[in-house]
Amino acid sequence: MTARNSLTIVLAAGEGTRMRSSLPKVLNPVAGRSLLAHVLSAAPHGERDRLAVVIGPDHQAVGAEAKRVRSDAAIHIQAQRLGTAHAVLAAREAIAQGADDLLIAFGDTPLISAETFARLREPLHNGSSLVVLGFRAADPTGYGRLVVEDGKLTAIREQADASADELKITLCNAGVMAIDGKIALDVLDKIGNANAKGEYYLTDAVGIVRDLGLTASVIETSEDEVRGINTKAQLAEAETVMQTRLRQAAMAAGVTLIAPETVYLAADTTFGKDVVIEPFVVIGPGVSIADGAVIHSFSHLSEAKIGSKAQVGPYARLRPGTSLGDGAKIGNFVETKAAQIDAGAKVNHLTYIGDAHIGASANIGAGTITCNYDGFDKHKTEIGAGAFIGSNSSLVAPVKIGTGAYVGSGSVITKDVPDDALAVERNVQTAKDGWAKRFRDAKSRHRKPKAH
Repeated sequence: MTARNSLTIVLAAGEGTRMRSSLPKVLNPVAGRSLLAHVLSAAPHGERDRLAVVIGPDHQAVGAEAKRVRSDAAIHIQAQRLGTAHAVLAAREAIAQGADDLLIAFGDTPLISAETFARLREPLHNGSSLVVLGFRAADPTGYGRLVVEDGKLTAIREQADASADELKITLCNAGVMAIDGKIALDVLDKIGNANAKGEYYLTDAVGIVRDLGLTASVIETSEDEVRGINTKAQLAEAETVMQTRLRQAAMAAGVTLIAPETVYLAADTTFGKDVVIEPFVVIGPGVSIADGAVIHSFSHLSEAKIGSKAQVGPYARLRPGTSLGDGAKIGNFVETKAAQIDAGAKVNHLTYIGDAHIGASANIGAGTITCNYDGFDKHKTEIGAGAFIGSNSSLVAPVKIGTGAYVGSGSVITKDVPDDALAVERNVQTAKDGWAKRFRDAKSRHRKPKAH
């Protein structure tokens, strides 16, 4: 198989009107990743493998997502929607370049796996000219039936055209297909539109291959893997299946999920050894959690890096750009954003740390706020190693708190504090004067305030 090259065509031009959304259907997320991204990630990736994505004429966002996920993706536009075979031929240029294996998939089947794509190619290597992916449906109503005789696929029969005996068949068409690249363009060009809708159906390829005296075959997968998404209800069902997969994979890798059904993971979440996740935790995209870390209940993490033996929560929110060093601690009702918190530092209670760097072993008291936004720009707070910030302190950025410095409770700090210094500022007028100067300086730059 490694000697064979491939072209995968992913059809992503559908409007998804039943989703009742202005977002193109394939951009809806499952486990923090778009439907399309799941399919593109599963499609063959090797040096001898090419990828084409067919999109609608007004779906530049879909093309951009395809390029973001797979920079090697060639984008083709289906100007008119005249059926699945017509959509595939929108990538005629890519097909004409030639490939040993032509794979055809759909951008709204996020649960399909790389292993299934590999299995789909095997019969081509062994002499089949066309391979269809099938599944055993619990309720086959509405699906095209796969008619198999002596182990060979003879037809795909749509529900409306099926005989009484054919309606009893539970082996159904998933829509995903592989064709011998040497004959693919010839087969696709032979598909006609002599049907009630005047459309070109990919399923007709089976009959054409048979008429050419060639072999068509079927491989089977689970019904879950080929779930297509057409409604928000189906999107939720796919999320449920994906979350079950991710939880099982995490636990198989040694992660302790105390109540797995209450934990939500992203497709790209990575874990070290001996990680513990307590109930009711939501982990968004871009999160890595190192060895021995504990995520306590009711915490929400996104685009954050958690060091070994660090602790988060309960009731903590880690926003994008947060990085916790080894042994750092984020406590209850703490929010962080674009914050580097070094090894052993503690931010235990009721605190906001944004656009900040907190040095190793620093202690941030309850109710501390890094005041990072002046109405015009974001500014950075730097807190040195071993510093102590007393409760209910406001650190007005840009500001630096030196190594080993001590800030008394209730202080409003508008000026840098040197290393090992003591700062206690409770004078409200002084704080107001500091704020007023900063506001005048920002306003003088003639910028319009940004939304906070």
